[in-house]
Amino acid sequence: MTTSTDPAAGQPADRLAPTRRELQRVATHVLARARAAHGGRFGLRATPSGIGTPLFGPDDTALRLTRSALVREHQGADGATAEVLELPGRTLADAAAFAGADLAVPFAPGGEAPAVGDPTVPLVLDPSSAAELLAWFATGARALDALLPELTDPTAAQVWPEHFDLGLAATTGSGGVTLGASPGDDGVPEPYVYVAPWGPGRPGDADFWNSPFGAVVTRAELGGADTVGGAVEFLHRGLALLGPA
Repeated sequence: MTTSTDPAAGQPADRLAPTRRELQRVATHVLARARAAHGGRFGLRATPSGIGTPLFGPDDTALRLTRSALVREHQGADGATAEVLELPGRTLADAAAFAGADLAVPFAPGGEAPAVGDPTVPLVLDPSSAAELLAWFATGARALDALLPELTDPTAAQVWPEHFDLGLAATTGSGGVTLGASPGDDGVPEPYVYVAPWGPGRPGDADFWNSPFGAVVTRAELGGADTVGGAVEFLHRGLALLGPA
C-alpha cells in the first residue's frame, strides 16, 4: 500500500490559510479559467507535485501548479515544450498572462469560488505551506484510487475550484455519495478526508456522521505514517454504512 508522510502534522492548522487562499485563487483564475476558455470545462486534477489541468486547446496545453511555480506544457512546431514561471514575487496577472488566461472575461465556476481580487498585488505563497497543501491532494488521489475497484459508477476524481477539494461521485445503497479530500476550509481549517451522502440519510453509526454534510476525518486524527491507509479505511467505513448499490 502506498504511504504518505506528513512532517507538519500537529502544527497549528490556521497558519496554512493564507497560502491556501492564494493557491485557490491561482487554481481558479489561472488553471481553471484557462481550461474553460477552450470548451467550458474547468475541473482540475491532482498531480504528483500539486494540481493541474488535463490537456486542452489546439496545442494540447497542460498547466500545473507546484509549491512555488507554474508550469506550462504544450505541443509546438518542434514537439512538446515546457515553460516555468517561478511564482515568488509574481502577481495573479503575471500568472494569468503566462498561462494564457484572460482575467477580464467573466468566469463563474461556483458561488463560493474566490474573486479575482487585485491582480497586480504580488501573490503571498509560502512554499513550505504550499507543499503541504498540495501534497494532500496527492494523498487524497491515492486513497480514492485504492477504492475505485469497489465503487459503483464512479466519476473521475477532480479538483473543483469552488470548494478547492478533490472529489469523485459514486452510487451507494442510500443513493449518491461524494468522496474526497480537502486541504482545509473555513469550517475545518486543517486538511481532511470526507464522505458526503447526497441524501439526508445517515445510516448506522451516529458517531461516524460528525459533519453537517456527512463525515470528516482530519489529517491529525489519521496520524501515523500511513495517512493513505487511514484515509482508505475511513472512506471504506462510510461506504459500508451507506450500503452497496
